[in-house]
Amino acid sequence: MSRAKRSDDWGFPRWRPYGSSRETQKVRLCDRHGCTNPGNCPAPKSPNSPERWYFCETHAAEYNRGWDYFAGLSAEDAAARAAEEAAGARSYARAQHYAWGGSGDGSRSADEMRALELLGLDPDADFDATKKAWRAYAKECHPDVNPGDAEAAKRFAAGQAAFEVLKQAEERKSWKPA
Repeated sequence: MSRAKRSDDWGFPRWRPYGSSRETQKVRLCDRHGCTNPGNCPAPKSPNSPERWYFCETHAAEYNRGWDYFAGLSAEDAAARAAEEAAGARSYARAQHYAWGGSGDGSRSADEMRALELLGLDPDADFDATKKAWRAYAKECHPDVNPGDAEAAKRFAAGQAAFEVLKQAEERKSWKPA
């Protein structure tokens, strides 16, 4: 018969990390019959019910594929619930990058998108196209070409600011630390 060994956590310093203990940890198993994986994904047992199933990721995905949010509701109630959900989600949709930035891959800021729009470029235009568009824009509304035209001077200043925004963005994109 083997003797019980001494614990290593006597005195100071402790010989194991703080917070670790020898007590068993409670693990909630998946509620699917026969599954032995941890069940850490809650799923409602029925619509509008506080009771939850706890599934593993695989069984949660399987459960969600067959879930019908509007099950048991009349057509009017389902339409009212859908309208309520849409009203709550609208503020989130307005905050997404594509709502204020327009089309594109999301890599440009709102200022860059406005600058590209002013120069008449697509959101995915490269910097060579930007320079070409800026030169054409400057030739069109430069104060030397349109003497005495205050509107042309304002448009030229706006174009100059737009090109500066795009130039700085290009510099930030291609900057590499020394």
